[in-house]
Amino acid sequence: QVQFVESGGALVQPGGSLRLSCAASGFAFTKWYMAWYRQAPGKEREFVARVSEWEGSRNYADSVKGRFTISRDNAKSTLYLQMNSLKPEDTGVYYCTRSPHLDMDSWGQGTQVTVSA
Repeated sequence: QVQFVESGGALVQPGGSLRLSCAASGFAFTKWYMAWYRQAPGKEREFVARVSEWEGSRNYADSVKGRFTISRDNAKSTLYLQMNSLKPEDTGVYYCTRSPHLDMDSWGQGTQVTVSA
């Protein structure tokens, strides 16, 4: 079945950097856009970034543009999110999914990112 396993989250100080990874399985990775979403405490899950099948196109939420970079390794079926200049408002659980997200796909467990001094 379709599965996403996120990793790389941590506690980091404002201004710091993190690189998240997502191992995907159960579908043809190279045939799908891939995306990152995040959910802050008490808030709805929100879109962060999306990348096309062969990285020809990338889209970012305005709140992360210029600070985050999404990339993928199709040989490893792995999605990445490089996060620089982190802010406290970037705190949340980060999830990856194929895009568009299908109702039949379960979300992974996510990875916790906490930005705090």
